[in-house]
Amino acid sequence: MSRTLYDRSVAVFRHMLLALDRILDIAEKNAESRGFPVDQFLAGRFAPDMFPLTRQVQIACDLAKSGAARLAGADVPQHDDTETTVAELRGRIAKVLAFMESVDRAAVDAGEERPVTITVRGQPMNFIGGEYLDVFVLPNFYFHLTTAYSLLRFQGVPLGKLNYLGRA
Repeated sequence: MSRTLYDRSVAVFRHMLLALDRILDIAEKNAESRGFPVDQFLAGRFAPDMFPLTRQVQIACDLAKSGAARLAGADVPQHDDTETTVAELRGRIAKVLAFMESVDRAAVDAGEERPVTITVRGQPMNFIGGEYLDVFVLPNFYFHLTTAYSLLRFQGVPLGKLNYLGRA
């Protein structure tokens, strides 16, 4: 049996965002045990020209919600990028997870061949639904999830592969 577009998108977004939320929970507990505020992690970055942890989480959330919405042919929910604490980032994840629950499975599955046009750095990019998911949304989603995980791991949060995979 083949997996549907919904199974390949919304179900994956939900699973991985729950894993990201648990990773942030582990970061909170780790900072407490080490005696410093968890929000100290948020400015972490690997290079001066890359986004910090806060933005990595925001972008992962944006990719999930916009990907699901566009595949379903629905409006993309808008969230201001105002989070300045881990608690606020976890709240953003919760909002996106709540949105995922409202996404219509049949509408997403009908989107395999639906045209999708997005603008990236002022340039239009045209896809069909399945291609949009496979070559744009998922690679970018995993990139930002992996970067968020790695930034926390680099700062000493005791995370492993099973945490990233949402299996621990």
